[in-house]
Amino acid sequence: MKKQSEKPAKAHKKNRNVAIVGIGMTSLSSHKEDQNQPEMIHEAVRAALADAKMTLDDIDCIVHGNMELFEMQFHPDMWHVLGSGAYGKDEYRITTGGTVGATMVCAADNLVASGLYDTVLAIGFEKLQEGNTTGGITNMADPLWFRNIQTGALTGTTAAMMIDEFGAERAKKAAMKYRILMDKHAMLNERAHRRFGLEYDQAEDLMKTSPQLVGELRLIHMCSQSDGACAMIFTHEKRAKKVCKKPVWVRDHITVHREENMSNLYAFEKPEMTHHYAARKLFDRNGIKDPVKYFDVFEMYDPSAWWGLDWTREFLQLKGDEHLRMLEDGEFDLDGKLPLNPSGGVIASNPIGATAMLRPAEAALQIRGDAGGHQIKKEVRHALASGFGGTMWTVLMMLEKDLDW
Repeated sequence: MKKQSEKPAKAHKKNRNVAIVGIGMTSLSSHKEDQNQPEMIHEAVRAALADAKMTLDDIDCIVHGNMELFEMQFHPDMWHVLGSGAYGKDEYRITTGGTVGATMVCAADNLVASGLYDTVLAIGFEKLQEGNTTGGITNMADPLWFRNIQTGALTGTTAAMMIDEFGAERAKKAAMKYRILMDKHAMLNERAHRRFGLEYDQAEDLMKTSPQLVGELRLIHMCSQSDGACAMIFTHEKRAKKVCKKPVWVRDHITVHREENMSNLYAFEKPEMTHHYAARKLFDRNGIKDPVKYFDVFEMYDPSAWWGLDWTREFLQLKGDEHLRMLEDGEFDLDGKLPLNPSGGVIASNPIGATAMLRPAEAALQIRGDAGGHQIKKEVRHALASGFGGTMWTVLMMLEKDLDW
């Protein structure tokens, strides 16, 4: 008799197929002095409605979320009715840390797929200039035990482990190449926050001169702190085919978290990553044998260059140094085998409540061919998007151009 863990994965089925039919984003920047929160949200909502050729009358439910702790504004959805259009409508409020945006996409998909609502508007935002992000994050780590391995929400252990596994020279060069690649992609994205114009010949100097945070985790490796909003509209198959010429289908998604492993032991022994487990489960139940070959683009939640590079191995189910070789050979470039974060990723723009929503939003734009300056040249039919937050909390989703799975 087979063990339970050896049972074949069951095919994923939905009550109704769900499509993304509207996408709206603001520009992303360190400060938005000309807008308050409702005004910023309103900009994204109007853009999404215009993209879907809908009005608020077409929306049955609104899913709203951010990290309210960071702005210290209790129940911001009440205030934001002025910008979200939620007055008189059903609304769900979601806060799940860095994964907020991705959790809202999953919730919106489930609400439509279940038949509870026909059309759902999801809104993710953050206005970090109006709060104190660091004040909300510092309690994540014990100030004594974690003093030498953690900065804010990120640790230096990934850098240390990669250096131990691949050698200091190769690991440091790879992490900096990843960082510069993300900047090159961000330079093509007019909405991106940090666009430095970095060049690969600056790598050695940056490895030495960028301020150290913890070990070899340096300031240049880290994600930004941004203001911005993203809105997405989801509807069922029958309506999507009527109202949208280029619907993007939400094929499947999975959420995995394992808080119990965030302990001092993580500094000495790396457990199976939630990323690896989530990807394995998601791919198995959808019959994806070779994710690098199957997917045309991957919008990944990458809080730092070290974590982003390390996580490509986990998500793509790679072995040994395959992920380093893919980076070194240019296979994550826009014209590579699997373009990674054409938008510039989280390192370039990080409005936390919207960050994980920007990943599937950007992936959907790639499938539609509407990404603008950072559009991939080849046809994009299959896209992967991830969210990350809290204590090893992973959301992973698959988007498709056609209903042919």
